[in-house]
Amino acid sequence: MLLLAAVPFCTSCRGDEPASPEEPVQPVRLRLADPDATPATKALYSNLWAIREKGWMFGHQNDLLNGRKWQYTEGGSDTKDVCGDYPAVYAVDVASFMDGRKVPLQTLDENPAKLRTIQEAYDRGMVVMACMHLNNPLTGGDSWDNSSHQVAAEILKKGSETQKLFDSWLDNLADLAKSLKGSDGVQIPMILRPFHEHGHEWSWWGSSCTTGAEYIALWRYLVDGMKNRGVHSFIYAISPAMNVKATGENDFLYRWPGDDYVDFMGMDCYIGINNTVFLNNLKLLRNVSESKSKPAGVTEIGIEGFQNPDYWTENIAAPMAGRKMSLLVTWSNKYDPMQQGKVYYSVFPGHPSEESFRQLYARPDTFFAEDLPDMYKMADNVIVE
Repeated sequence: MLLLAAVPFCTSCRGDEPASPEEPVQPVRLRLADPDATPATKALYSNLWAIREKGWMFGHQNDLLNGRKWQYTEGGSDTKDVCGDYPAVYAVDVASFMDGRKVPLQTLDENPAKLRTIQEAYDRGMVVMACMHLNNPLTGGDSWDNSSHQVAAEILKKGSETQKLFDSWLDNLADLAKSLKGSDGVQIPMILRPFHEHGHEWSWWGSSCTTGAEYIALWRYLVDGMKNRGVHSFIYAISPAMNVKATGENDFLYRWPGDDYVDFMGMDCYIGINNTVFLNNLKLLRNVSESKSKPAGVTEIGIEGFQNPDYWTENIAAPMAGRKMSLLVTWSNKYDPMQQGKVYYSVFPGHPSEESFRQLYARPDTFFAEDLPDMYKMADNVIVE
C-alpha cells in the first residue's frame, strides 16, 4: 500500500501547487562471498557499510586478552582503563586454534582465554576480527618461514601430504567457527583476514613464495573450503600492507582473488607519523571501496614503542576524518609488567598519549563499544545478498 504524507489544509494556499513528497532513499545493495551467510553475518556486513557514513570504529588487537601489565584478566582492557570504554573492534589471531603450533607466535595456553574474550566481545555488541599467522605446513617453520617456494603449490596439489595437513587445519577452523556462540545462542560472525600482507616477501604465502595464480587459488581454496564445511559466519577481508605511499588504486588489488571472493577492503598501514602517506592511501582505499561496493578500513596500524603525546589526535583522528572507513585497528600491547621493552602499539595507563586518546574517544566520529548501534541487526537502507 502506498502511503502519502498528509498535507495541512490552508485556504490561503488553495491555488498553490501541492508540496512534492520527498524522493525515497534508494537502498544500497551489497553482496557477500558466501550467499548462505547467517542472518547475523549479513546484518554485521550491512552495518560495516552504514557506519562509515557517521565515522569509524576503533579497534585493538588482543585488547581483551592481555595488556601492558596484565593478561587473561576477565574484563581487562588497556583501552577501557584509559577512556572508560571498550574498543568497538576486538581483533585476535586464530592460527593457534588451527595448526597446533610448535613454533608459536601466540601459545596454545591462550586459547581458553581467547574463546572467552571473543564471546565477551560479541555479548557487548562489539565486532570480532581475526588474522591467521599460520605456521608453514610444508617446512614446519613459522609464518615468516619463506625458505620454500613450493608451499602454496603443495597445498593445492590434490592428495599431497601438505594438502592433507592444511585441510586438517581448515577442519579446525571450521570447528572453531561453529563452536563460537554468544550467550544468545547465535553463531558469532567474524571478519576473517587470511593470508594478509601478501604483497610482501616475509610470509610463506607472500610474493617471494607464490605466483599470482597460486595466491589467488590459495585464497579461493580457503573460502570455498569454509563454505563446503558449513561455515557461514565469516566476512572475508583482504589486507595488503601499505607501508609506503600507494601509487594508485591497483596497488590495493594486487593478486585480487575476485569480487566474488572478497567482502572487505583492508589495509595494514605502518607509516609512523607520516600523515601525507596515510591520507593518500586512505583516499585511494576509499575509491576502491566505493567502486567495488565493499566496506573498507585500516586493519593494522601503529608505531612500536611510540611516545608522541598527540599521536591520536594528530596522526589518527585528523587523517581518518571523513574518509568513509568502517574501522581502524591498532596492533597489540605485549604483556610486559616490568616494562622492560617497548613492544606496544596502543595506549595504556601511564602512557604520554592518554589525554590525546581521551580526546579521540570524545569525538562524534569515533565509535567505541558503548557508541555502537546494534551491529547484528540489519542497517536501514542496506540490502545484503
